[in-house]
Amino acid sequence: MLIVLTFFFMLTLFTFNSYAKEIIVCKKGCDSNTIQYAIDVSMPGDKIIVKKDVYKEHLIIDKPVTLIGENFPVIDGEFKGQVIIVNNTFGFKISGFKIQNSGMSYVDDLAGLRVENSGNCEISNNILINNFFALYLANAYNCKLIGNKILGNAKTEGSSGNGIHIWNSKNIYIYNNYVRGHRDGIYFEFVLNSKIENNLSEKNLRYGLHFMYSDSDEYLNNIFQKNGAGIAVMYSKNIKMYKNKYIYNSGPANYGLLLKEIVNSELKDNLFYKNTFGIYMEDSNRTLFENNTFRENGIGIKLLANCENNIFRKNNFINNIFDVTTNSRQNYGNLFTENYWSNYRGFDLNKDGYGDIPYKPVTLSSYLFEKYPLLFILLKSFFIYLIDLAESQIPTLTPIDMKDQKPSLKVWR
Repeated sequence: MLIVLTFFFMLTLFTFNSYAKEIIVCKKGCDSNTIQYAIDVSMPGDKIIVKKDVYKEHLIIDKPVTLIGENFPVIDGEFKGQVIIVNNTFGFKISGFKIQNSGMSYVDDLAGLRVENSGNCEISNNILINNFFALYLANAYNCKLIGNKILGNAKTEGSSGNGIHIWNSKNIYIYNNYVRGHRDGIYFEFVLNSKIENNLSEKNLRYGLHFMYSDSDEYLNNIFQKNGAGIAVMYSKNIKMYKNKYIYNSGPANYGLLLKEIVNSELKDNLFYKNTFGIYMEDSNRTLFENNTFRENGIGIKLLANCENNIFRKNNFINNIFDVTTNSRQNYGNLFTENYWSNYRGFDLNKDGYGDIPYKPVTLSSYLFEKYPLLFILLKSFFIYLIDLAESQIPTLTPIDMKDQKPSLKVWR
């Protein structure tokens, strides 16, 4: 049925494109002085060009048109309701507008631009300011969100929405957007086969990226910095996380990346810098961590006991207070191999580039801190120095069965 409807839509659009026209919108002397009237009189495939001005309108788009703003005309919702709603529309484009001042509600997800039950769309090069939710897509597919600048003014989590919110959608491409000042910068829930690439998400109240029940997705080359709690990826599988930067997410319990119930996924070539926790892992299994760098974090990786059969290979652990901590004495099949550890003091007598003795990433002091958190007040004390000294002379003091059997003596690039 969906294939038949899609074919009918494409045939109809091709027919209308043969007669497509441009409609000019401005305050005086144009085809229309309101954007909504231009939409109402347009045909599928028409292009609506809006001249620079302030348009205090609430738009409803229900047909495949191209809406282009010249020099960022303002669509102002005057703090009431949705600013733009697109519904049951396939093959539309919105580009070049400043969309601002949606309403705020504790019941409804009001947005600057809301897209529902639609697809084959492009939303690009817009500025969205002071909206409850900025871009909100629900039941959408084959949509591109490219080059948008999204600025919120969130004060509390309860009174703010997300910058880019995607729900129950697939094949969504989010590229080169800037998101700041919302509850979550980017939010995925029940989103399949989608990609988040080359975005900057910063200074959001909760997460730079919040990711739930979304499988077979990929995010790469993004920067997530100075957010309330970095990124949360939860209840998902087959996720590829490549070449991202998780930086300056610091606070009493903040992390660069939270992994909760993640399976069969990959993290490669990521940077975790100056976070309270680089990665916090809970009930996450069969995931590969390769060529990542953990530099100057409080804890590089916190690996809880319910995490099993993960592989940590060729990562760099540099100047973290603790490289790895855990709440269990058992390792449960997690493999550490060929990682670089700045705290390793072994030798390489056979000159193969790897240490001759294994490295234990979980120290006795980190184990004690995990068991007795109040001991953190002694972190730089002479007492902890004595514990570390004793452990260096008698490695069997550490009760954790976790080793890197082949520690690298060089930093991986």
